Amino acid sequence: MAARTARRGAQALALTVDIGNSVTNFGLAGGEELKETWSVTTPESLTADEALMCVSSYLQARCDGAEVGDAIVSSVVPSLTDAWIEALHRLCGTRPLVVGPGLKSGLKLHLNSPADLGADRVADCVAAKHLYGFPLIVVDFGTATNLEVIDEEGVVQGGVIAPGLRLAARAVAQAAAQLPVIDLRAPKSVIGKNTRDAMQAGIVIGEVARIDGLIDAVWAELGYKTRVVATGDDAHAMASLSRRIELADQHLTLKGLALLRVKNRKSR
Repeated sequence: MAARTARRGAQALALTVDIGNSVTNFGLAGGEELKETWSVTTPESLTADEALMCVSSYLQARCDGAEVGDAIVSSVVPSLTDAWIEALHRLCGTRPLVVGPGLKSGLKLHLNSPADLGADRVADCVAAKHLYGFPLIVVDFGTATNLEVIDEEGVVQGGVIAPGLRLAARAVAQAAAQLPVIDLRAPKSVIGKNTRDAMQAGIVIGEVARIDGLIDAVWAELGYKTRVVATGDDAHAMASLSRRIELADQHLTLKGLALLRVKNRKSR
């Protein structure tokens, strides 16, 4: 599919693509601002043709055939990254930016191995600093639950990686034959009166207690409290139950990708 030429006077749009283990999230950005977001289930395998059809069909059906001239990708699924790079190159007519070594983030990292900071975590930190300042903890609810710690000097000090909410629910159901797969919502009571409610209390309320406890432990190690922002598919639900999470921004990663694209295209 050849790239389309933007209409004269129209603002150039860019595609932000965050490839996660369970879900792939997309954003359509004008400069630093997201105009549209959507998501699809991440497949086990994907060809460039399939990736191109996935995004172009959505743009045609839901975004009035929006013309996209650039793209940026973050991926934690290496087996799918090349297919998406090729697909976006064909869509936009220019090679997309890829979050990783060589891409300027502006972040100061106090890590043993800065390359270990995943692409999605980089985007989260970039957006969080820009939008909410620091010191700050970012809690990203996904296949894994990540906490990123940004200190009072704006330095990324590291973080915490733990099993995510859905991963924990699947693990319990798979390991215990008589336990069902449950909807992930908070029960009315912590003390469950049936198996489903008891599992919801253990998984959902237990996750909230774990996150709040980890935040307390991070604050104790830092020696001061921070703001706490949640992101990811479960951000708003978990923030409403937490005593420590101040606000939720579901699309923080995509916003970070938009910021990274603007920063790196301007620097060339």
